[in-house]
Amino acid sequence: MKVRIKVWRQKNANTPGGFQTYQSPELNPNMSFLEMLDVVNEELTVRGEDPIAFDHDCREGICGTCSLLINGKAHGPHRGVATCQTYMRSFADGQEILIEPFRARAFPLVKDLVVERKAFDRIMHAGGFISVRTGGTPDANTIPVPKETADLAMDAAQCIGCGACVAACKNASAMLFVSAKAAQLNLLPQGQPEKDRRVLAMVAQMDAEGFGGCSVTGSCEAVCPKEISLDFIAKLNRDYAMALLKGEPKKPKTGGA
Repeated sequence: MKVRIKVWRQKNANTPGGFQTYQSPELNPNMSFLEMLDVVNEELTVRGEDPIAFDHDCREGICGTCSLLINGKAHGPHRGVATCQTYMRSFADGQEILIEPFRARAFPLVKDLVVERKAFDRIMHAGGFISVRTGGTPDANTIPVPKETADLAMDAAQCIGCGACVAACKNASAMLFVSAKAAQLNLLPQGQPEKDRRVLAMVAQMDAEGFGGCSVTGSCEAVCPKEISLDFIAKLNRDYAMALLKGEPKKPKTGGA
């Protein structure tokens, strides 16, 4: 099979960009979308042209690096899979495929299809961790956690931070990401002592990064490759409201008398 790809090309954030169209060579329908881009880039390189820049790493749907808009949808036509798990058999022979980077103010463009998502890292640095002593693995195993709670925490922990939720949201909201990352810790006993501080800090950082507000359209859940539930956004809203009512929690003493 062969396809025609219409790709966004842009040297950097300060240079105007635009779409360029390329005809692919003969493709195996069972190759992944990223393998197709590899093949196209090989031809561009042979012709002395600049290859298409795109992000990728694990190519197993684990890292969330392969973030692309394919025909206007984050990660492509299928639900519950990342770009690297999208295969060329999903497209028709001779079809034109539109490929764009994720577009959001908080995700500045680096080059072509590559955007910078360090905003997510800064949100995690603000509160997406446990700093209190929790002991070793044997100690953790002695704390009883209801299976329903443990399963829910694991559901939240599946978030790979790809940013599809932001790209799909009309407001470029990061609420699905933030709610999942907060919930995976807040649901467990080890995360309870810093629960209020965590929620306030992560939401404050999310706002500072320039993400938009959540209007609960459900577009984020629809494109999430790990199918993170909107229920986590509802939980974050409840936790945030309770933290505000309690007031700013005091930071624990780290030493001294």
